[in-house]
Order: sequence, then structure tokens, then C-alpha cells
Amino acid sequence: MQEQPRDTQLFDIIDREVERQNTTLQLIASENFVSREVLEATGSVLTNKYSEGYPGKRYYGGNYVIDEVEELARTRCAELFGAEHANVQPHSGSTANMAVYFALFEPGDKLMGMKLDQGGHLTHGSPVNFSGKFYEFVSYGVTESDERLDYEQIAELAAKEQPKAIIAGATAYPRLWDPEAIRRICDDVGALFIFDAAHVAGLIVGGVHPNPVPYADVVTFTTHKTLRGPRGAAIVCKEQYAKAIDKMVMPGVQGGPLDHVIAAKAVAFHEAAHPSFKEYAAQVVRNAQALAEALAHEGFRLVSGGTDNHLMLVDLRPFDPDLTGKQARLVLDRAGITLNENTVPNDPRPPFQASGVRIGTAAETTAGMSEQEMPEIAALIGRALRGRDDDGELDSVRDAVATLCSKFTPYPES
Repeated sequence: MQEQPRDTQLFDIIDREVERQNTTLQLIASENFVSREVLEATGSVLTNKYSEGYPGKRYYGGNYVIDEVEELARTRCAELFGAEHANVQPHSGSTANMAVYFALFEPGDKLMGMKLDQGGHLTHGSPVNFSGKFYEFVSYGVTESDERLDYEQIAELAAKEQPKAIIAGATAYPRLWDPEAIRRICDDVGALFIFDAAHVAGLIVGGVHPNPVPYADVVTFTTHKTLRGPRGAAIVCKEQYAKAIDKMVMPGVQGGPLDHVIAAKAVAFHEAAHPSFKEYAAQVVRNAQALAEALAHEGFRLVSGGTDNHLMLVDLRPFDPDLTGKQARLVLDRAGITLNENTVPNDPRPPFQASGVRIGTAAETTAGMSEQEMPEIAALIGRALRGRDDDGELDSVRDAVATLCSKFTPYPES
């Protein structure tokens, strides 16, 4: 093949993204910094191979090496979570959930999931998502008094609605889940128990969140959040559901797997099995709790009063009733602080405006930050939002952010 000139235009853009990640604060709860080995596997020659099917049962030749890669990833995944079976092919958490629903339920079946505006995910019944289009969803939420799950209320709703399954897990809930309590509810009404551990997978294997695998029929999760792996997902389940789920992942909802990403998942599972990962997970939670406390001192209200995991929901209205989550996100972007707007329970504003922001500590914990840095981060957030109409103040905050990040660069040699 004739040598092509380097695509300097594209790689210059990538270099700018490396600089952005090194010099600004990454507080999006669903993001993390992967290791060099994860990057290496993701960018490997495995991207060249087509391997529809599963190890030992492929539709293409030349997969004897790929089979070893996927089998290694499957074995590591199952061992890490203590599961009977693992499927490491799903491209995303949404397609993982789709495969599980399609494998185990019929269109029109009634399912239960968490309310979207109180922490649930699109695939837990949003009317604009496949889940809401194919299934009848009833939703449970948090209490008005303490903004936490009330398992007695969930049990009452399940007894009334008699769903085929209860989906646990969330995209914006700052407290721990009790999988044993949900298992009891499912048993009482004859429902399957599906746990969407997309956000807390790393905390589960790190020992700071209850492991749902012994209780749930199926657990889905993404590999790129607290698990600190490549973008993608996996499914672990009891052996009795393995064949149906595997068949629905491929050929049901996906074709050829991304072998380079599966290899990177294997790396991430290997890293998460190391004893140091438990300390990492514990530090993520300590940082989140320290940041939540510091934000409260800045005048922000923490939904549910704080956090037990890697994220917090911040209600902006007590800080400034006119400030929307979207405005806060845009202002903080200018100041070098990256997060996302998010609804708070019973939010009067629509989701694309929202009254709150969601903040996570997984990425900056990976970068090396500890409780000591959290009050400074909270103060910088407060400064930027108070001075949001002052370009000079925002420039000053951005400089302070860059100074802080210079001590904790995730990719210093780039």
C-alpha cells in the first residue's frame, strides 16, 4: 500500500483533546481516564478482524487468536463479579439492556424501572427510547422527604402492578442500592431481577457497593465509568439465561463484535482484580463525600443530603434560583470545569434546562486527587457560578483550574 501522508488535521485535534483532559477538571460521573494498556489494546491490530459469533462458533475463519482474547475477557469478567456466565460483546450499556429485554420478555410486557427524572436511565422506560416503545413501564422513585429509595413503596407498587421484571440501578442516584431487598420484592411477585450496574460496576468490584450478582438474575454494566475500561458494556447472568442472552446479543441486536475493545475490556478486568483497585474505589467515594460536603459549605443543596458512591446531584436553586443546570454547565465549561446538567427530583424545569448538575469523582481520583483537593474544586465551582457574567473572573478560575490540574495530569507524557 502506498504510504499516505499523516492526517495532521485530525491528529492535531486529538492533541488538543489530550491537552483539554490534562488541563481541565473532568467531573462527569460517567467518565474516567483509562490506562495506557487499555489505550494500547483499543488501538491494536485486533480492530482488523471480523468475528461474528462466539469462541469456537464463528462465521468467519482465522479467529483462533480472537477466540483466546474473548475467552480471556469472559473468564476474567465472570470471576471478577462472581457470576456464572459473562457476555463481553455489547457495544454499549443501552444495547446490553436491549439484548436482555428482548431475550427475556415479549413486546408489551410490563416492567418496572426507576423514574427518569429521579435518576433512572433512558433504557428504564423512557417513552422516546426502545424500552418505552416496546414495553409497558411503571416507575418507582425516591421519597419527597429524604430523596432516597423506599423499598416498602417499591414493594407496594410491585404488588399492585405485577411486573415481569424489576430493573434496578440508575444514572443519577447518589446512594447505595440494596439488591437483597429488591430480590425479596421480585420473589414476592414472581418477577425477574435485572440490575443495571452501569455506573457502579467499579465500586462493586472495588468492594464499596453491594454486589448484586448473587441476588439478580441478570446484571448489565458499562466498562468505561467507575470500572475504568474502554467504552463498551458487558452482561453477567445466571447460567439458565446464558443461551438466550448470548443469542440475542448476536445475531439479535449486534453483528460483528469489536475485538480490539473486547481486548481492552480484558485489560480493565485484569486491572480491577488487582488489590490496588479496592483502594481506588474507596478513594472515589471518600472524594465524592468530601466534595459534597465542601459544595454544601459553598451554599449548594445536595440531593438526599450527600452521597454514598461516586456521584452527587447538586440542586442549584438555593444557591441561585435563576441559575439553570444548562447555564451552569456552559459557564463552568468556560472556566475549565466539565460536568453535566441534571434534573433533581420533582424538578419544575425540563431536562434540557434542569435545576441541577451531576458531579462525579472517578476520573480525578484516577488522576491522583484526594480529599485534600475537593474543597478547592468546590470553591472554584462557586467562584465561577457567582462570577458567571465576569469574563475576567472566569479566566481567573480557569487559570486556577489549570494550576491545580498541572499537579494531576492523567497523560503527562502525551
